[in-house]
Amino acid sequence: MDKPKLAMYWASGCGGCEVALVNLHERLLDVAAAFDFVFCPCLLDTKYQDVEAMADGSIAVTLFNGAIRSSENEELAHLLRRKSQTLIAFGSCAKAGCIPALSNLHSRDDHFHSIYRDNPTLDNPTGIVPQIITERPEGTLTLPVFFERVKTLAQVVTVDYLVPGCPPEPHQIWTIVDHLIQGRPLPPVGSVLGGGRSSVCNECDRIKQDKQIKQLYRNYEVVPEAEICLLEQGLVCMGIATRDGCGALCPKVNMPCTGCYGTPEGVLDQGAKMVSALGSMLDLGDTHGLSEAVIAQRLDEQLDALPDLAGTFYKYSLADSILGGRRANG
Repeated sequence: MDKPKLAMYWASGCGGCEVALVNLHERLLDVAAAFDFVFCPCLLDTKYQDVEAMADGSIAVTLFNGAIRSSENEELAHLLRRKSQTLIAFGSCAKAGCIPALSNLHSRDDHFHSIYRDNPTLDNPTGIVPQIITERPEGTLTLPVFFERVKTLAQVVTVDYLVPGCPPEPHQIWTIVDHLIQGRPLPPVGSVLGGGRSSVCNECDRIKQDKQIKQLYRNYEVVPEAEICLLEQGLVCMGIATRDGCGALCPKVNMPCTGCYGTPEGVLDQGAKMVSALGSMLDLGDTHGLSEAVIAQRLDEQLDALPDLAGTFYKYSLADSILGGRRANG
């Protein structure tokens, strides 16, 4: 009897999701015993044409990692949606855009100028940039279209489930895969798998007191106390605006949560949630009788400690946020 088919595709991402799958270690043997691994560009030599030749719906599960940056990514998203019974947005890039989506704060032309023209490591005096079609004596060369903005997988095709994490934790991956191997029913379509429903703060065992932040710090500027809430010590820990399920691994090793599991259940925008939280915690001193301009100046002085607000609050979720990373009026 044929085994169900499993696929994994790497769109615009770093490859960490593939490493996370390999980190199942000996349990990979259980995956191989239960599934026929038919498509994974970094492991197998399966061609796109081979996938196109498969019957629609013949792939039981596809783990799609990486954001949609190019027309190639989008084409594969549609192809794998058609061929797959279950399509999973696997990891933060596919789920919410992650690091690639921070480029949405700039235009396509901005990127090409920085990479191909204004780059000290290049010798490109004529300012050549990649073209979609280039005619050569040997034939026509084509490249995928570089989109103006990065999208999430769900902004391109219908997604059955979403798995958070950058990358997802191996124990969470195994829980999902074991469900599939055992044939146990999964939650309703659209659910987040491999994550909780609350925030990282709920699984962090640091002591939490009255949150009044007198000064914000960058990570390298202080050595935080090991048992006190990092946010209360002035480090921007995104745990209050991030879904639980990771086990609060970063705070356990004295590092602030950076938000890779995305929004908790019921939260629309991760960055807005964090900004709202900070707004109620920052201690600006006695503001009685001060003008709005002076209060705003004090706030600006606090926030000057964070040189990259978008990269701090939307590192993993910009494409899926209210902002979407769109640039207005230049």
